Amino acid sequence: MSKILVDTIDTRSGTSNITIGSSNASQITLKSGATLTNFPANTPAFHATMSASQTLSNNTFTKLQVNTEIYDTDDCYDNSSNYRFTPTTAGKYLVYGCSQTGGSNNVLQFSGTALYKNGSQQTEHFTDFRDTRGGSSNFTYTSIVMDMNGSSDYAELYGRMNVDSGNVNIQGGLNITYFGAYKIIGT
Repeated sequence: MSKILVDTIDTRSGTSNITIGSSNASQITLKSGATLTNFPANTPAFHATMSASQTLSNNTFTKLQVNTEIYDTDDCYDNSSNYRFTPTTAGKYLVYGCSQTGGSNNVLQFSGTALYKNGSQQTEHFTDFRDTRGGSSNFTYTSIVMDMNGSSDYAELYGRMNVDSGNVNIQGGLNITYFGAYKIIGT
């Protein structure tokens, strides 16, 4: 085996690609503990859950107070006041959210989860119980790819439900109601 000792590998004039290995190479091995830098990453990224139940007004979209960060790679998620994700790097982001309703039996007509960008609804997923009136608990999940400018664009999670009567809440707790996003690399 041969060894090449260098400080910098660069292209020669007139070329822009560096190829490491030949078409026969199937693996590049780095020493244990090596760090690769300047590679694309799926960051900024975050995932947060809602710690306590939140009561919503009937049949009204309400921003969900998803306040417990599981991770937040670049401190782009506000988990204490605005409950919004404002990434600092421009690009396409997969944004997702889930909410669970819970309350009195047979009062839920429909429940839904929506994602907003800059205050405007982008997507909604809902479950309709109006023909059966059988709903008292339901999960709804939605996701969308959003173009974010890396400075002022933000994403938020909203919930909505409609009830015949009684009290229905969006349920809190680990992985019951959650909100997250990550940058898509290669786009």
